[in-house]
Amino acid sequence: MKSLRRVRQAFWGLVFAALWRRVRDAGAVPPPAFSVLIRGGVIYDGTGAEPFEADIGLVGDRIAAIGDLGWMRGRTEIDASGFAVAPGFINSLSWATESIIEDPTAESDLRQGVTLEVFGEGLSMGPLNTEMRRELRLRRGESRYPIDWHSLGEYLEFLEKRGVVPNVSSLVGATTVRIHELGHSNRPPTSAELVRMQSLVRAAMAEGALGVGSSLIYAPAAFAGHDELRALALAAAEYGGAYYSHVRSESRHLLAAVDELIDIARATRTHAEIWHFKAAGRDNWPLLAAAIDRIEAARAEGLDVGANVYPYLAGASGFDAAMPPWVQEGGHAQWIDRLRDPVIRAQVIKEIEMMQPQWESLYAAAGSAENVRLLGFRHAALQEYCGLTLAEVSKKRGRTPAETIVDLVLEDDSRVHAAYFMMSEDNLRRLITLPWVGICSDEEALAPRGAFLQHSPHPRAYGSFARFLGHYVRDEGLLPLPEAIRRLTSLPAKNFGLVDRGVLRAGASADVVVFDPAQVRDLATYARPHQFAAGMRHVVINGQLALRDGSPTGARPGRFVRGPGVQRNLSGLSTSTSTTHITMA
Repeated sequence: MKSLRRVRQAFWGLVFAALWRRVRDAGAVPPPAFSVLIRGGVIYDGTGAEPFEADIGLVGDRIAAIGDLGWMRGRTEIDASGFAVAPGFINSLSWATESIIEDPTAESDLRQGVTLEVFGEGLSMGPLNTEMRRELRLRRGESRYPIDWHSLGEYLEFLEKRGVVPNVSSLVGATTVRIHELGHSNRPPTSAELVRMQSLVRAAMAEGALGVGSSLIYAPAAFAGHDELRALALAAAEYGGAYYSHVRSESRHLLAAVDELIDIARATRTHAEIWHFKAAGRDNWPLLAAAIDRIEAARAEGLDVGANVYPYLAGASGFDAAMPPWVQEGGHAQWIDRLRDPVIRAQVIKEIEMMQPQWESLYAAAGSAENVRLLGFRHAALQEYCGLTLAEVSKKRGRTPAETIVDLVLEDDSRVHAAYFMMSEDNLRRLITLPWVGICSDEEALAPRGAFLQHSPHPRAYGSFARFLGHYVRDEGLLPLPEAIRRLTSLPAKNFGLVDRGVLRAGASADVVVFDPAQVRDLATYARPHQFAAGMRHVVINGQLALRDGSPTGARPGRFVRGPGVQRNLSGLSTSTSTTHITMA
């Protein structure tokens, strides 16, 4: 297969070169054959195959030829000599849903080579009813963007029309369709409600969603039963959609949570994936081996089950993940009202301090207040605590850590953003070596300017992909570079059902990155998180240079990348379009 692929690449290179020479020899001045010509790079095609030196010619938004194109010209030419050339990276879990409206550059990801942001961890930006749109307006705080959409597809079309740098796509959130029909109540849906929830999923899939995403430790997502989730996943599977999940437990009930995801994969016979796979909490670290064994057994059975990780030992979430779900029933306003009740407040503090509650607690997984670092607040008066540990803030305020958690949520009227240090380095290294594990950021896409400087994000927002390639691949040698690039490109593309992304081949979408494998590295730290990664030279998105010589160009070529339900209907069109590009060149 590798030799056949090389022959095909060389063939198109020769065809284009021959056509160009024919025009030149006829005495004419040939026009540029390509809109963009990337010369002399080391090609990593995204499949995991061995790299090879070649040129890549782009025409419009497609790759037209790969091979020896030395006699040909491009309107824009890039010298990639000595650099790696790869497909654009896919962020399998992005939270840039609102940050990309504030700043369409998504620069922290762009400078790492991300060309596609995938949203939808439980919550998605549609479908929205009237009340949900009102809540979104309240949550956006100082943001001043209009909310002119109702469906998920309309939101993604809004981004494309507004103009964004990366491509965007999304799963439809299981939590979102639950809120749409049940609000924030803790009860199972009626038969009629479940039918409507499935209809919402089908409508999102028809618009281009990638599947269904769940996030099962947060209220009201935690109120969803297994049958409800399976019904939603089955509706998405009718369109070839996947099921992705922040599983119900990443700590002592991890194995049962993995079993739940495998059961859904068995029912749907489509891809199922664990977002940011981990065993959280020192006492639970040994569970990871058994969880991996269960996934390997499912894969041996023929089920398409996988996972992704971010390459850090701390997760990040809110203080809602340190409180019991029952106190959060009914939504944010009722949560805050309950915490103001002295009796309920005392019960919540008691449950936080138990450290072995019946519900999933990231504070318990962290093990102590020293392992929790505060990252972000809504109100300026609390910004002084950003970057401090919960233990340090508690001492400053003369309160216990549990009391401080409740106090800060009330004072900020928010979930309060925090990092929880709860993972094992040995476990993370093992996960990275598994061929079915990809990489995500699980963060916004940011830049060190404006409102983004008012909070201290997890460094994964600026460093996940660069840290993977630099620290774990180059420095630690956990993977060869061709396989590492496959994890960032063709693996997630296949899992999401995207047929023309994640690979470098004639006819594929022209999402291409050029980087220096010797220099790629993350610079963001927990103390100084607003620092761009290094090593990325050029990024081409849909045939347009979005990053050149390490700096953004100002182009906004990003598109709404539609999922398998739509791509199946357009598959014939995609093929003919690719052929036309080749012929026209």
